[in-house]
Order: sequence, then structure tokens, then C-alpha cells
Amino acid sequence: MADGIKGWARLMRATKVSYWGLGWALRVEEAFRIEFALCLLLVPAALWLGHGGIERALLLLSLFVVLITELLNTAVEVVVDRIGSEWNELSGRAKDLGSAAVHLSLLQVPVVWGFVLLD
Repeated sequence: MADGIKGWARLMRATKVSYWGLGWALRVEEAFRIEFALCLLLVPAALWLGHGGIERALLLLSLFVVLITELLNTAVEVVVDRIGSEWNELSGRAKDLGSAAVHLSLLQVPVVWGFVLLD
């Protein structure tokens, strides 16, 4: 780290800023709030419907992939917006690609749940 923090203090600082980012996304990003709320509803279902650790892990992982992808997409959007507000083809493409990643992450949830639960 640039501030010279090492060891346990570095881990604590990294954890703290991670929660700051998560809190910011929950406060500011409506899509993340919606996806987070759906995850809160589906986590108990995943734990109940999954038979064994592997099935439960797959069901939960499919949900966390959506949240992780949304956070990364938001990070791309924030950086692009930081660079400038004028239209730029590459900036638009970056945002579109991030959006496509979120879309695919959302599509994989029913696929994974279908394979796991219909087996």
C-alpha cells in the first residue's frame, strides 16, 4: 500500500474500505440495492433447497456473482464518469460491456438454480 501500512493493520484497513464501498453502492446504486434485496430473499431459499454443501454453495455462488459483477460494473461507470461527461465512443463501449456482464450474471442465476434443483 502507498501509505506503508502492513500486516494486520493493512488487512483491517482493506476490510474497512471494502465495507465503505459496499455501503456506498447500497446508498447510491439502485440496481445494486434491488439485486442485494433479491439475494437476501434467495439466500435462505438456497440454503433450504440445496441438498448438501456443494449444491448450497453453487446456489449461493450464483447469487454472489451478480453482486460482484454489479459492483465491478459500477466501478467502471464511476471511473468513466470521472474522466469526463462528454460523449466518447470508448467510454460508452466500456459502460455497455459492464452492463452486458451484469446481464449475463443475472441470466446465469436461473440456469444454475434450474440445473441444481431439477437434477
